[in-house]
Amino acid sequence: MPVHKTGRFVSDEGRAVFDAAYDEGLRALPEPVDVRDLATTFGQVRTYRFGKSPGTPLLLLHGRGGTTVMLQPNIAELAERRTVYALDMLGEAGRNNQTAPLRNAEDQATWLSEVLAGLGPERFHLAGISVGGWSGCNLAVRDPERLASLALFDPVQTFGRIRFAVVLRTIPTLIPFTAKRAVPSFLKYVDGQGGELPQSDPVAKVIDASLRYYRPGVPPPSFFTDEQLRGLSLPTLAVIAGRTVMHDPNRAVGRARRLVPNIEAELWPEATHAISGQCARKVNSRLLTFMDTVDAMTGR
Repeated sequence: MPVHKTGRFVSDEGRAVFDAAYDEGLRALPEPVDVRDLATTFGQVRTYRFGKSPGTPLLLLHGRGGTTVMLQPNIAELAERRTVYALDMLGEAGRNNQTAPLRNAEDQATWLSEVLAGLGPERFHLAGISVGGWSGCNLAVRDPERLASLALFDPVQTFGRIRFAVVLRTIPTLIPFTAKRAVPSFLKYVDGQGGELPQSDPVAKVIDASLRYYRPGVPPPSFFTDEQLRGLSLPTLAVIAGRTVMHDPNRAVGRARRLVPNIEAELWPEATHAISGQCARKVNSRLLTFMDTVDAMTGR
């Protein structure tokens, strides 16, 4: 169903906790070359640019609640070889200002397309993690003109439907009485690596504060149809985590290979849904190789 609201913090105290975690997380990132707030039809979006390498730049999209801080394990290494853009997804916690409801997938593609137009470069490689992967694919099926390629790391609601167990586990994180205990439990479940999440991890702190204190103003990601996936013409990399809790990994990689014409679909058996941090060096290397191959094929 459409969402008829904008994202909001549950309290001033919650905003303060999130802001402190966000600022701490930003200090763990490389110094950005540029920080810009870009106007879109649905509100203002905070963007960051890292590195100054020539060639087709890379746009990174984070997962739910992660903000740009979630990309900390990836940005520094990628920015040594590419100009890297990152942004805080509109409708989620971050340094954005959502001013109008995002009603559907078309609206979500519209604001992202407007951000790409405002950033300046003619084309981008786009890589997304989890719901960031869904957002990238959503743009690619609706308005792919500014994209040179698409890389998706365990994207939700893209090749495999989200499991009902995941939906059930999110409910306690949304209820004030249960959120304090439910959020760490949910993050541990999604992380899938066993043990307790480190309290000092800036990424974990930001996601924890986002889930506890922010109510997103975005509709649930809609599942892509077979026809939409068959219509993807971009060079596409899909990496599915073998230990993900989000969907059936074997079905997801099979559907990707069956439907998307120009795709490299891989199953990484050791990876969990926390793939971008858990397998950061491997993710970074695979992404750089993929972009280099696409550029060589297109002469860019």
